[in-house]
Amino acid sequence: MVEINKTITLKLIFLISIIALSSAFFIEYVLGHQPCNLCILERIPYLMAIIIIVLNYKFIHLEKYFILLLILVFLTATILSLYHLGIEQGFIEESLVCDLKKGSDLISKEDILKQLQEKNISCKDVTFKIMGLSLTSYNILISLLITIISAKIYLNYDKNK
Repeated sequence: MVEINKTITLKLIFLISIIALSSAFFIEYVLGHQPCNLCILERIPYLMAIIIIVLNYKFIHLEKYFILLLILVFLTATILSLYHLGIEQGFIEESLVCDLKKGSDLISKEDILKQLQEKNISCKDVTFKIMGLSLTSYNILISLLITIISAKIYLNYDKNK
């Protein structure tokens, strides 16, 4: 069985998180592809991973708990991405998460006009693909892989001390 080095793995997760966020911002601000609300929510686990890993180096005695937290964060990311893929493929109907602005109560006609002028991107519309796959598909693969590897590290944590 291949032994997973937890220090190298945490550094890789940190690097992957930075690359994922940088890529998302590049695609949005440089290439001009507007994200939907779920796409924006799918960035949060990567930001959380960066924070968790930085905290891990500050509080190394809590490393096992930080690894468990990484598992939960990326398991949630996997589920969120699967939900988003279901919407993209038409298996699941869009929810209020995809259209938060319409779900709120509009008070004045100025608010209504302002909302009509804004571009709202539907969660079912894929505006950017790499090799025929949406970014959500890649997010599922990355999140699932990080979840599995982090779980292996967590389960073997006491053996590798």
